[in-house]
Amino acid sequence: MPDFQLVSDFQMTGDQPGAVQKLVKAVNEGVARQTLLGVTGSGKTFTMANIVQQVQRPTLVLAHNKTLAAQLASEFKEFFPHNAVEYFVSYYDYYQPEAYVPQSDTYVEKDASVNEELDKLRLSATTSLLTRRDVLIVASVSCIYGLGDPSDYFSLVAKVSVGEIRNRSSLLRQLVDMQYERNDFDLARGKFRVRGDTLEIVPAYEELAVRIQFFGDEIEKITEIDPLTGEMLAQRQETMIFPAKHFVTTQERVDLAVKDIEIERDERLIDLRGQGKILEAARLESRTSYDLEMLREAGFCHGVENYSCHLARRHSHKDGKFAVSCGSTPYTLLDYFPEDYLMFIDESHMTLPQVRGMYHGDVARKTTLVDFGFRLPSAVDNRPLNFGEFEQRVNQVVFVSATPGPYEMEHSAAIVEQVIRPTGLLDPTVEVKPTTGQIDDLLHQIRLRVNNGQRVLVTTLTKRMSEELADYLSEMGVRNTYLHSDIDTLNRIEILRDLRLGVYDVIVGINLLREGLDLPEVSLVAILDADKEGYLRSTTALVQTMGRAARHSEGHVIMYADRVTDSMKRAIDETSRRREIQDIFNREHGIEPKSIQKAVHDITEGIKMVAETKASYQVARQEMSRDDMFRVVKDLEFQMKDAARNLEFEKAAALRDEMLELRKLLALEEKTLRG
Repeated sequence: MPDFQLVSDFQMTGDQPGAVQKLVKAVNEGVARQTLLGVTGSGKTFTMANIVQQVQRPTLVLAHNKTLAAQLASEFKEFFPHNAVEYFVSYYDYYQPEAYVPQSDTYVEKDASVNEELDKLRLSATTSLLTRRDVLIVASVSCIYGLGDPSDYFSLVAKVSVGEIRNRSSLLRQLVDMQYERNDFDLARGKFRVRGDTLEIVPAYEELAVRIQFFGDEIEKITEIDPLTGEMLAQRQETMIFPAKHFVTTQERVDLAVKDIEIERDERLIDLRGQGKILEAARLESRTSYDLEMLREAGFCHGVENYSCHLARRHSHKDGKFAVSCGSTPYTLLDYFPEDYLMFIDESHMTLPQVRGMYHGDVARKTTLVDFGFRLPSAVDNRPLNFGEFEQRVNQVVFVSATPGPYEMEHSAAIVEQVIRPTGLLDPTVEVKPTTGQIDDLLHQIRLRVNNGQRVLVTTLTKRMSEELADYLSEMGVRNTYLHSDIDTLNRIEILRDLRLGVYDVIVGINLLREGLDLPEVSLVAILDADKEGYLRSTTALVQTMGRAARHSEGHVIMYADRVTDSMKRAIDETSRRREIQDIFNREHGIEPKSIQKAVHDITEGIKMVAETKASYQVARQEMSRDDMFRVVKDLEFQMKDAARNLEFEKAAALRDEMLELRKLLALEEKTLRG
């Protein structure tokens, strides 16, 4: 089994070696909680990669949103090209949870759109965990939501080997139990087909298919094939087929679950009628009876996850009665990891509050559904982990943040600082200016920076203020735009690219100018209303915002305020402390701080490549035959899937759009020919 092998042209510099040594030593000694306090631009991801290589344990990296998780997964894939780096996030493109609003008597049915590619990546992650140890999974907080029982998942694995005596019919039944679908015409992910003595399966977590050839009841040959062309790619002596879904169970367990659901339903109906809730009782009886009929006949029903407590057999009987509220902890991705796994919580000051808040919102919604007869009380068990359960499932964790929260500071056995940047850059200088005449002063400061070819970020407290300030700056001849939550994700990327290219000199925004923004050209960050205490002007928010000026050798922060709040003082003191440490290190080692030189295409390289490809296709369209265009569509589809596998979602979306455009053109030509 391979070990983690770190591949990189970089070498650890500054205080990275010391930080890695301290953290690795503590992990090996069994320390449960630590914090890596790393400033913006200090190479925290590279530090994590070095720790993973040295401790050689399965690792979970937890991030607070899909975008950051995708960025981290992409970086870790580059660091560990020979190991299993997986991406585990919610597989919904769109999700509207089931809910009831008593005030308006409004019932909202569950509605969701599943992204098949993300579903495949989730299955790939759990498959890797159960088959190898050199696994690093980057996950969003969706990993604390319910997943199937890992013992059930593993018990249904179909292991076949050449020379084995295996009844073909029993293997087909097992595949059906594993949620694979038979389709003798369209061999796709999660499906299988049978042709004579040959069985072909496309595992739900892979692109390639497996062909199993029988001679009677003996498995004669196992080959790996391309499901589209049928080309034989490799020969195997054995293979393991994992379930197509995380929620899998046997028919016997479904039968037992149906009986228990009936018991709970009958007891709940007695309870509701005793309270005089006749409407609620009738509603519950109708909905649950329909679900039970579907479970008996099809083994599945809409909203089956609400019966997970029964299907997983996570309940008990007390005094001969069913325990109405199961109350047991759901299985999650954390249960698929071995006991000695290591966890990193990136941007922990943002991620931990998300983990803490998920449970309460979900339970409040489910409780309302139960109270009004839409669901049985056991439906509450289909939920994310609460924070206490999450803590119990964490083996050893390293919190990673430039601004650790109170929880990290209180529970960490050690706080390891990483404040020296490989570039020698210092934290920005900071000054506080009065609000009187702040816009005129801001305009003056902007012009000074623009004249030197530098960029400026301005933070406001509201969307309206950001838009009005952007309009005023435009009237004053400043090339600028605003950036807030109403701007689409792809448009945000374009705006940031245009800032770096010089299309804009200033961006005005709210709290979107914090974690994860990499803009080396920005030398000035101006914070308006810095003395308005609150979430956007807390110590953490201020330190993160000020960090956006830390990638330029002339980085400077201006806070416009009429008083220095406690949050401002702590943020300024912390920034000054780090700057002093960095300055001393530079002088001792003869380092001259240099602004980061980063090519602009780094942000949108995928989109640029697609644009060039698209342009070439558009030029060539007039010269293309229909067969050529079909081949181009297939090529674009292949590139799109490849980009999605590499987590280059912007590139994949652009390729998809071009592919659809070509298909429309083909359809139009087909219509013309028929006319």
